[in-house]
Amino acid sequence: MNAASAKILPDDAPHILVVDDDRRLRELLTRYLSDNGFRISAARDTQEARTALSALQFDGLIVDVMMPGENGFDFAKSIRQNSDVPIMMLTARSDADNRVMGLEIGVDDYLGKPFEPRELLLRLTNIIKRGLTVSQTSEAVEAIRFGDYHFHLQRGELRRGDDVVRLTEREREILTLLSRKPGQTVPREEFAAHEDISNERTVDVQINRLRRKIESDPANPLHLQTVRGIGYRLIAT
Repeated sequence: MNAASAKILPDDAPHILVVDDDRRLRELLTRYLSDNGFRISAARDTQEARTALSALQFDGLIVDVMMPGENGFDFAKSIRQNSDVPIMMLTARSDADNRVMGLEIGVDDYLGKPFEPRELLLRLTNIIKRGLTVSQTSEAVEAIRFGDYHFHLQRGELRRGDDVVRLTEREREILTLLSRKPGQTVPREEFAAHEDISNERTVDVQINRLRRKIESDPANPLHLQTVRGIGYRLIAT
């Protein structure tokens, strides 16, 4: 595993783990992201990545899809079982089906190769800051209840009784947007504000993933409802 760049960074610089079997790309991302204020560690495969994750806490992961041994999709899926750390996938496969597959797993963003480093930087910055941004709420609404669930907006924490329900940063953002306007329709454009919306299925995939966590029957949702042709609304209780 490569060490972070020698550039002196503040102690609170976000720490990113790059997982890619391409040595040149690992080195390029290490230099570029370090020059832009990130602390970088790099792993050449998922085995090295797991070793790093067992020893350190990261603020985000950049994961290649096609690697020898365990691929990036399987790795991200296993990470999502225990962690909501922001994940960006990199792949030469940029078709819609692969993008949707990544989002269904719980990946926060997806970037096809080749890519502009500046675009990766912007997307990475967005998914890391997203949790902080969505926690900024109006003073009027601190928490909301729907069914057996309780969502605290400022903490971005969803509970069912005493149990914490794990959310990805994107799911937390969606739930916060809905909770700020309980019972009101939130237009699709608001959910897509930080997304590549060339694929219209993106927002639907994220909504469906969230429904599987909060609805007893996701196909017939009681809490997170679709307003056809406009957007979605959250029905509070």
